Amino acid sequence: MTEMASKPNMLIIMVDQLRYDCLGYSRQAPVLTPHLDKLASEGMWFERAYNHIPVCGPARQSFVCGRRAESFGGLWNFSLGMQVGALEPASYSWARTLQEAGYVNGYIGKWDVHPTYDPTHYGYDVFVSSDEKYREWLKERHPDLAYANGYFGETDPLPLADTRTHQTADMAGRLMRRLCEESAGSPWQLRVNFQEPHLPCRPAAEFAGMYAPACIPEWGSFRETFANKPYIQEQQLRNWHIENYDWTEWAPIVARYYEIVSQLDDAIGKLLAELDALGRSEDTVVIFTTDHGDMCGGHRMLDKHYVLYEDVVKVPLIIRWPGVIAAGSRCDQFVQSLLDLPPTLLAIGGSAPSADARLHGESLLPLLRGTEPAKWRDEVVASYNGGQFGLYTQRMIRTREWKYVWNCTDVDELYDMRDDPHELHNAIHHPANKRIVAELRKRLYDILHEAGDGIVQNTWMREQLLAGRKG
Repeated sequence: MTEMASKPNMLIIMVDQLRYDCLGYSRQAPVLTPHLDKLASEGMWFERAYNHIPVCGPARQSFVCGRRAESFGGLWNFSLGMQVGALEPASYSWARTLQEAGYVNGYIGKWDVHPTYDPTHYGYDVFVSSDEKYREWLKERHPDLAYANGYFGETDPLPLADTRTHQTADMAGRLMRRLCEESAGSPWQLRVNFQEPHLPCRPAAEFAGMYAPACIPEWGSFRETFANKPYIQEQQLRNWHIENYDWTEWAPIVARYYEIVSQLDDAIGKLLAELDALGRSEDTVVIFTTDHGDMCGGHRMLDKHYVLYEDVVKVPLIIRWPGVIAAGSRCDQFVQSLLDLPPTLLAIGGSAPSADARLHGESLLPLLRGTEPAKWRDEVVASYNGGQFGLYTQRMIRTREWKYVWNCTDVDELYDMRDDPHELHNAIHHPANKRIVAELRKRLYDILHEAGDGIVQNTWMREQLLAGRKG
C-alpha cells in the first residue's frame, strides 16, 4: 500500500443547531435517531464536547481556520445586523493544507464563511451550493409551495424525497461517488452541511406526528424566573413574542424539533448507506457534529442568542474510524469541538499546520486511540458578541463543577453545575463563592489573553476580571 493510499478518507457531517440531548445515544430526550446511534456505537461518543461561539457564521469561520472567532474579527453573522468582517481567503485553512498533501476536497451545503468567496478559495476542489440548487429545483417542481407558521414550524407538504434533508443527502451521495471515482487513488475529504434542525422545523408527513406533544417532557430549565439574571434574557422572550407561552404552547414546537431531528437522521442514514455501497466505510473517518445547539424552549427561550447555557454550547460529537477507534468508546474529557477538529483532521491526514496557522485547539488523536494525554484541559471557554438584537459581550468558562459567565455590561452568572445542572440559580453574589469566582475569572482572563481576544486588552476590562470590579 502506498503512503497516499494509507491516508484515510474523511467524511465530515455538520448539521445546524442540534442540541446535545436530542440524539438517542445521549439517553436524555426521547428522540429516535437510529442511524446516528449506530454510528456512535461503532466509534467514539464525546460526553463533554462544547462549541466555542454559538452563532452560525463565526462558528463555521472558526472551523475553517481553527482559531477563535474574535482573533480574526468574526463576531456575529455578517448577513444580519451591523456589518462585520468575515474570514478572508488569505487566512489559514486546514483544508488547504490537506489539499497540498494530496487530498481531494469536496464541500456541499451551508457555508456562512464569506459573503463573496466560496469554499474553492479555502482549499476545496469542488463546491456544490446545495441550497441554491435546491431552491431552483424546488421552484420548478413545486411552484405553488408556501409555508404559513413562520419560525414555529409546521408539517411540510412536500414528499419526503423532495425535502431539503433528503435532497441534500442525495446530492452529497452523488458528490461522494464522484470523489471516489475521480480521486485516482488519492484520499478525499468531503464536508456535508445540512441546514436542519435549525428553525423553522418542518417535518414531512412520514415524521410529522411522530411525537405527541402531550408526551413531550418539559426541559429541566423551563420553570425559569430570570431572578438575578441579565436583563437581556427576559427581553429575548419579548423579542420573539413568546413571553406568555407556557408548556402547552411549547410542546408542539419541541415535538416538531424532535421530528425534524428524526427526519435528519433518516437522511444521514441514506448518506452513510451510500458510503457502504461504495465500499469505502472501512477506510473513511466519519465525523458528525453541529455548529451549536438550540434553546428550543429551554429557559422558555427560542433560538440561541445572548446566552451561554448548556442548551446552546454543549454539542454532539461522534467520530468513527474503523481499526483505530474502539467501537462503543465514550470520551469524558472536555473538547472544544470546532477548535480541536482542525488539528485532529491534520493529524489523521499525516499533515502538520503551517507556521502561520496558530491553531487554538488540540489534536484529539490520543483520545481517539484510547490513550490519556499527560495533560488535557480542565475547562472549556465560549463567547458571544451580539448582533441580532444589539451588541452584548459575553465570555464563559465551564469546569466540571462550575460555569462562570462574564457579562461585561450586566450581572455576571455563576452556576453550580453539580447541584444546579439546569442553570436556574445564579450564585454569583453568594459570599461563599468569592474565591471560586476569582479563580475562574483569572483562568478565563489567561485563556482569552493567550487567544488574542481584544476584550481583555484594555485596563477597564482587565480590572473587571482580575480585580473583580463588578457589582
